[in-house]
Amino acid sequence: MAHQVQYFKHKDGEYAPASKEFTKSKNAQKWENFVAKLVKVIVMFIPTLVMEWYKILLGKKKYVKDQVALVTGGGNGLGRALCLRLAKEGCRVAVADIDMISAERTAAEIRKMGLKSAAFKVDVGDQRSIEQLKIDVEAELGPVDILVNNAGLLAMLSLSEGTTEDVQRIVDVNFTSHIWAVRAFKDGMMERRRGHIVAVSSTFGIVPFGRTVCYSATKFGVRGLMEGLNEEFYMNGYSNDIHVTCIYPGFVATRKEFMEYLEQLGCRAPINTPDEVADVAIDAVLRNRCEVITSPLFIQIMIKFYTFMPNEVSRLLLGMFVDKVPQLTK
Repeated sequence: MAHQVQYFKHKDGEYAPASKEFTKSKNAQKWENFVAKLVKVIVMFIPTLVMEWYKILLGKKKYVKDQVALVTGGGNGLGRALCLRLAKEGCRVAVADIDMISAERTAAEIRKMGLKSAAFKVDVGDQRSIEQLKIDVEAELGPVDILVNNAGLLAMLSLSEGTTEDVQRIVDVNFTSHIWAVRAFKDGMMERRRGHIVAVSSTFGIVPFGRTVCYSATKFGVRGLMEGLNEEFYMNGYSNDIHVTCIYPGFVATRKEFMEYLEQLGCRAPINTPDEVADVAIDAVLRNRCEVITSPLFIQIMIKFYTFMPNEVSRLLLGMFVDKVPQLTK
């Protein structure tokens, strides 16, 4: 990290541009082994693709019985459904939430299934609270094997709406919390060479909606974090030991206010129950899939092709599902 100090401690006039000669010599070196690597890609492409699809679609699910699973935002909605689904797989479940009444209720449901579970209070937007959560969970249930970063604020705000504190809170809970939680738990997973990190993003983390700018931005951030983390584990030699899954739910029937908001929009997009999303999500985890869109197949196809579509085409498609775009308020 010594050579990166200048990025954190600025001093006027210290910027030193790279020489053109250095750039030219390095570019020449980069092409020396390109042909050999290209041949390798051509030879290995089809076999590797077939093997990966086989593992995703037909491969044996992994065994997670007695592993410790931690779910943030586990008291209600999708978080609760994820807790119960992990419990069905035999996991010991740590239910973490800022709402302790709901967290205790979910943990009690799991204990009635004959499995060990405990509720923990956490404010995921506070890094110190996450560090304390790690201490508490490990003391009561043991080291965390499956980390599910689910907690989030479903804030329907444009960038011009909400106070400064509102915007910062959305970023802290929906995005920065994932960084703090991964930093808190990944080292233990690396030491044990076993673990799975799961993040709940959103289809709005692939296809943005203009009246949820802050929310969409954080969910795009989660997507980038998880893809980068997956590659880092691979580069560090942990790809067979620690797995990463990013979940992209569509519309989920959770809060009453959210359902009323969708009704105001005249939304015709499919709406899933939390249990339906949890089943698809945990099945993906058990198959070590890197990502899963939990919407119906035709929605998945539309989302996958979104980035290839011109803006006007994607807006035509959006019009199929939304009647009334809400106007901004000041």
